Parts: sequence; C-alpha cells; structure tokens
Amino acid sequence: MDLAHRSDNRKIIKRIIIRGNLILDTPTCLGSGDNDSPIDLALLRDNLNSNLALLTGSSIAGALRNYLRKFSKKDNQNDLRNDLVSKLFGDLFVYENEINIPDEKERIEKRNQDNQSLLIIDDSISTSPIQPELRDGVKIDSVTRTAEPKKKYDLELLQAGTEFPLCFELLIEKESDESSLLKGLAIALQGLEPVEGLEQGEISLGIKKHRGFGRCHVNEWQVWQFDLTDHQQRLDWLKFEHWHSGLFPDYPTHTSIAQALNVSLDEKDDQREFCKIDATFTLASPLLIRSGQASSDKAPDVVHLKSRRNGELKPKPVLSGTSLAGVLRHRAERIINTIGKNVSIIEDIFGSDLSKNKTSEAKASRLTVHESVIENYTDLVQNRIAIDRFTGGTLHGALFNEQPIFPNNETYLKLNFELRNPENCEVGLLLLLLKDLWTGDLPVGGTSSIGRGRLQGKDATITLRREEKTETFTIEKSSDNLVVSDAKSLQEFVSALNEEVNK
Repeated sequence: MDLAHRSDNRKIIKRIIIRGNLILDTPTCLGSGDNDSPIDLALLRDNLNSNLALLTGSSIAGALRNYLRKFSKKDNQNDLRNDLVSKLFGDLFVYENEINIPDEKERIEKRNQDNQSLLIIDDSISTSPIQPELRDGVKIDSVTRTAEPKKKYDLELLQAGTEFPLCFELLIEKESDESSLLKGLAIALQGLEPVEGLEQGEISLGIKKHRGFGRCHVNEWQVWQFDLTDHQQRLDWLKFEHWHSGLFPDYPTHTSIAQALNVSLDEKDDQREFCKIDATFTLASPLLIRSGQASSDKAPDVVHLKSRRNGELKPKPVLSGTSLAGVLRHRAERIINTIGKNVSIIEDIFGSDLSKNKTSEAKASRLTVHESVIENYTDLVQNRIAIDRFTGGTLHGALFNEQPIFPNNETYLKLNFELRNPENCEVGLLLLLLKDLWTGDLPVGGTSSIGRGRLQGKDATITLRREEKTETFTIEKSSDNLVVSDAKSLQEFVSALNEEVNK
C-alpha cells in the first residue's frame, strides 16, 4: 500500500472521564489579546455571555504538560520523545533538513512519527459572573530607579475565588501502555491538588505565573471508566451526560486523583530540583504599594494595593509578586556589580527580554515570587504637601493624601519564593537578598525615600532539594539573637557566589 494514502484508524478500547471544580486562589490573568480593548491586557470572555470568563483547554493542557515535564526531569534535558509527556500530550517532530531527504517514502515515515494527544481537555466557562480586578504595572529603570518611558500598562484579572468546571477524557488505545498513561495523568493532575499545609496547588494558570498570579486548586475529583470492548459499557459512554458541566451530585468523589485512578506514586518519581524560601516578616515601617484603582470617589489620592481572597467581601492589602520581584532584581544587580563583573547570573535567575539583550534569546524567569497577604494591619490616612524648592514654601495645588498600611504588634506577612534548578552561587545570591530584606536594608513598595517599606524578619525556612537529596535550614529571631541552624553551610553558598562573579 502507498504510504502517502495510508490512514490508520485509532483503535480505542477504553475511555476515562475525569471531572473537578477549579478554584482560583490568587488573581489570574487569562488574556484575550484584544487590541481594541481600552485595557492593555483584557480578560478572555465567553462569546455568548460576556459576563463569564473563558478558560481554554489549550491553557490547561499547556500548564499540565509543563508541570509533568518539570516533574519528570530537569529543564535542561530536552529529550521528551520517550517520556510520559509525549505519550500523554503528544509530540510534534519537525525536521529542519527534511528538504534534504530525497526519498519520499522516508520523508513520509518521519512525518508519521508525530504523536497525537490522547488527552481531551474541554474549554471551561466560569460558574459566576466576572468581577474583574484591575492592576497597574510599570517597568522600573534599575539605574535611575524611576519608571521607564512608555512602559506603563494595566491588567484585568479574575478575582480569587472564581470557579471553573474541568473535564478531561483520556483515550486508551489497544497497543498503548495504560498504566504509564494513568501514572502520567495522575502526576499532572496532582499538581492541581492543594499542597499539604496550603490551600493552593503547584500549578498556575495565565500570564505572570512566576509573579504570584494564577494559583489554583481542585478539592474533589470524579472519575468514570468505560471499557469499549464491552457492549453495555459502550452504551453507557454514549448515554453519559457529556453536556452536564461540573460534578455530579449523586456520584462518589475523591480528594486524591491518584487514588481515584488506582495509581501509586513514588517520591522518586519527582525529579525536580529547587530552592524554596518561606519567611515570616513584620512591618518595621508603613508600607505603600500604589493601587491604580480607587475603591470609591471619597478614597484618598493614593491607597495601598488590596485584593480579595477566599470570597471575602472586604479586600486585604497585599505585597504583590511583581513589586517584590522587581525590588529583588534591582538589589541583585547592585550586589553583583559590587562584588564582581559576571552579571549573566541575573538574567539566568530573573530572565531577560529582547529589548535590552538583542544578541541572545529571551529567557523566562526561573524564580517564582508569590503574592503575600498582610494580616492584622492598621489603615491611616496621611496628608502631605509638596514644597517649592526655589521659594521653600508650599507648592500651589500640591496638597494630597495617602493611605499606607501601618503595622501593629500583631502585623505579619509571609514571603515565599522558589528557584528551579539552583546552582550554589544562585542560592548564595538568594541568601544575600533574604538578609537585606530581613534587616530592613531593602525597602519594598513606593515612597521608600521617606522611610516606608521596611520589613523585619521573624523566621525563615530554606529548603534545598538536589539530586533526590533534601536539606533544610532555619533562621529564627529569638529576643535580640539570631539562631541559624547551619551557618557554615549557608556561608559556603555565599562564597560560591563570590567565586562565580569574579571569574
């Protein structure tokens, strides 16, 4: 038979349907790419009902595929052909030198090596109308520490608490390895389950995932399995209410997808390497991160950024991941320029774009900085005036008021950031950044020149996992003393940074 006209049908012997409700834990930006919108990045909405948000299946698939790829091996290993990723999500092999293959039969055989995805993921529409949250962003020049021209933008975000019904369907072919496919699917969906001690999963959706947006979780799963070789189960699959969205009220639910699929996962399956820092701080001075949108017409001229959490009506003040990441990057540049000349470590950690680095490709950030909620705070309004530097008197028309966050004896916030595939020198740089935040030498937010934005450390846990070995270091403030679990090992990371930047 001529290979050019051959068409092999997929011999599907089993179908597995999985459903769950996805809940957003932090604001999420699912951009539509609409250039006509008055907002730079507007939300993607349902065409039939513009009051509902749309979460596309391609966005879900990309997040699951990326999580499974990181879980299975390091990011710097590019051979994905024979692993769980290509078996479950498919793979497309492009041969750049295909034109140099004269034999048509050989070219067709190479094209037939493409794998189609066995996992069907439906688009999802939010269960409730959109209550968008608007955020302003601006790019800061690291030298002048002022806003770069024409680099201000605004985002339209979905509020935390928005729910999306998820539906997956896994196709099992006759000659496929069912156990391997189920294991890969269980690992991928496990990233949506809440992490122990937290209400959030490890997978994020939308843009700016490395800056705290798009955190989400699924609490319960429902699973149906249909053996298509059995006549009755074929009829059951045809009669299944595919049009019904969300969970079925009279069907059993599972909190673990691995148990629902009857799959056992081993800790050795997790090949990820990371350095996590979880630290608790208090405010040593007022904090002000400007919100671009006032809550009412009677609000002060400048108010602190607030965001809703867990469906609460009253928004809470937050330290945004974009603000904290920008502060950390600028201080990291200052540290590297002080002790050495090897500045490539900055782009390796925080990423780079093509606007400043035209000689190389853009890099995504390997550092994830999460958004932090400030608990037990005090709101006060301050009136300020601008002074004419020539006359020394009040500048006409320059009376304004601000509403920063003031600390009390119970104020605290938790900072969390994670670096993937860390080197010793990169861990050393993170430790120096943590030290500057801890001592209040590195202010966050705006108006730092008048004493705002100073933090004070209370305790920190540093988790380093490499080569299936996990090390944990703790730092704790006790009275006037600082208790460090293994100061010698932490100092070795800083020494590695000095050696690297002075090469």
